[in-house]
Amino acid sequence: MSINTKCVDTLRILSAESIEKAKSGHPGICLGAAPIAYGLFADFLNFSVKNPKWDNRDRFILSAGHGSMLLYSLLHIFGYNVTKEDLMQFRQLGSKTPGHPEYGVTDGVETSTGPLAQGLGNAVGFAVAEAHLAAIFNKPGYEIVDHYTYVLCGDGCLEEGLSYEACSFAGTQKLGKLILLYDKNNITIEGDISTNFTEDTATRFAAQGWQVIRVPDANDLAMLRAAITKAKAETERPSIVICNTKIGYGSPLENSADVHGAPMGEANLIETKKRLNWTEEPFEVPEDVKEHCRRIAEKKAQEEEKWNELFERYEKVYPLLAAKYKQFKEGYDIDLAQLEALIDRDKADATRTSGGIILNALANNMPNLMSGSADLAPSTKTELKGKGHFSPENRAGCNIRFGIREHAMAAICNGISLHGGLKIVCSTFFSFSDYMKAGIRMSALMKTPVIYVMTHDSIGVGEDGPTHQPVEQLIALRSIPGLSVYRPCDGMETVAAYAYAFTHDNPTVIVLSRQNLNQYATTSENALNGAYILDDCKDEPDVLLIGTGSEIQLCVEAKKLLEDENLNVRVVSMPCMNEFDSRSAEYKQSVLPDSVKARVCVEAASHYSWYQYARDYGEIIAMTTFGVSGPAKVLFEHFGFTPENVADAAKRSIITLRTENINVPANLKKGKR
Repeated sequence: MSINTKCVDTLRILSAESIEKAKSGHPGICLGAAPIAYGLFADFLNFSVKNPKWDNRDRFILSAGHGSMLLYSLLHIFGYNVTKEDLMQFRQLGSKTPGHPEYGVTDGVETSTGPLAQGLGNAVGFAVAEAHLAAIFNKPGYEIVDHYTYVLCGDGCLEEGLSYEACSFAGTQKLGKLILLYDKNNITIEGDISTNFTEDTATRFAAQGWQVIRVPDANDLAMLRAAITKAKAETERPSIVICNTKIGYGSPLENSADVHGAPMGEANLIETKKRLNWTEEPFEVPEDVKEHCRRIAEKKAQEEEKWNELFERYEKVYPLLAAKYKQFKEGYDIDLAQLEALIDRDKADATRTSGGIILNALANNMPNLMSGSADLAPSTKTELKGKGHFSPENRAGCNIRFGIREHAMAAICNGISLHGGLKIVCSTFFSFSDYMKAGIRMSALMKTPVIYVMTHDSIGVGEDGPTHQPVEQLIALRSIPGLSVYRPCDGMETVAAYAYAFTHDNPTVIVLSRQNLNQYATTSENALNGAYILDDCKDEPDVLLIGTGSEIQLCVEAKKLLEDENLNVRVVSMPCMNEFDSRSAEYKQSVLPDSVKARVCVEAASHYSWYQYARDYGEIIAMTTFGVSGPAKVLFEHFGFTPENVADAAKRSIITLRTENINVPANLKKGKR
């Protein structure tokens, strides 16, 4: 048995043993795709176990994240910080070897994967980032950004619609340093894919502008090596290497769906070891395999040393570029005062327009910023003026035309952010956030600071009708842990939203209006607190009017109506609920005191976000149905978004308190309205 075959079998057995011990996992891909993974790591992938975050490493993404144990076994035998004990703790609470790869948990894991094709979309983003940074920083003889992105997927990834979007984009962009290794075993959970996936994959990828290479038997490491070598030689097209494999290779369950998503069972594991002539103790790596992989890892580490020496020379020859490179990695500061000076408080404007002005000001001071749109930049106002468009002819362009590919856009932006060195903004209409929610969720899971700009934020979209009028999207995104959702009411709050997004390490969604909104003298950076007092009264409030975005105007006008009836009214703007919820109890009490039980919450979206703030005696004016087609002003009146209705709701809330005589204003104790 050759040492390479022995290394492959080591991966198979370690994976199967770990899954069997956990009584949970997916052994099929680990046994079948082990030659692909080993061949890539041993012969091609540039990495450094001493510095897993080395800038110029090749990136490897396991898009078929259910095969995580294969990745952990790889990392273990090549000397990453994944120990024998870690393998034995597969899928256990708090371990370095969770059920699917998780970014930030395990050294060597570039992105969290598991939802199929998300990793493939991320890989496209890594390749975009590499190409963009290379165009900015590389000089002849000083290619300091020069690495490949490899991604391993299975049949399931290619069945997902996301893969079509992402791969079509990659082919159009001619991302020649992107290589997809396709583990083609023709099996998914329900069995043979002949009942649901019979397309000619090779023709599909060729039509999308990819080089197509076939490996009839993935166990033939020489054939695999030749295929990847050919893929690397093609610089004008991304490459797919279609590798025929057998799920559960070497086990009694070979070529069966039974080995996809469950442990093989002790008897089948014993039989597999016999077939592979495996005699080692459980979880032990043969000494010759250890030594072989150690030598490979040491040789790989020399590439980092060579790169460090190259960068030292680069600093001497191109000191300004070297300093800029470091600044790209560290990021840029935000000048809040400069952004605030851009806002004309005397001019009503759509927050999408304010957002475009702010974003371009940021771009002028932040050369590592890229912005993309799903074919809507003229409407979302997110194009970076004068910064060019990323393309095969202009890799340095800072604007990305994703085309109408919302789902891929989110996944690609996660990859761009994870690559490092770049800030990324992407945009579409808010109602279309549903197409990209899975990618947004992955941003939050990984804490990747992607900035999502969502315009056309409510029934204010008007004549386009309910298909384009978001109703339930705010509550859907607000429910995602770790995602900040800002819906500003004017230009100054839009400044705060962008300032927050560019200074925090979590993803942010900025939700902006199509229609013009009033500017307010009292909006300020206090919006960074998530909620604050926009318009107060002299004495303790009789009622609180709480709103976001365009509905703040209704609250301000309703306050005037209520003051005419000698009521004390406080208007609270709440552009970001989760930020407000994270503030101290003292701050929250200063804005929304428990003693004021009469409240009205106003938002032209689903009511489900608001019960925690309305509480027992509050009123909520919100959407309980989809919108309809018609002029925006007419729709707001039709659905009850008027100052008069807000004022009436405030009085109803106060009257409700009368039965318990709780803080009821004197002029309303007898039911006066």
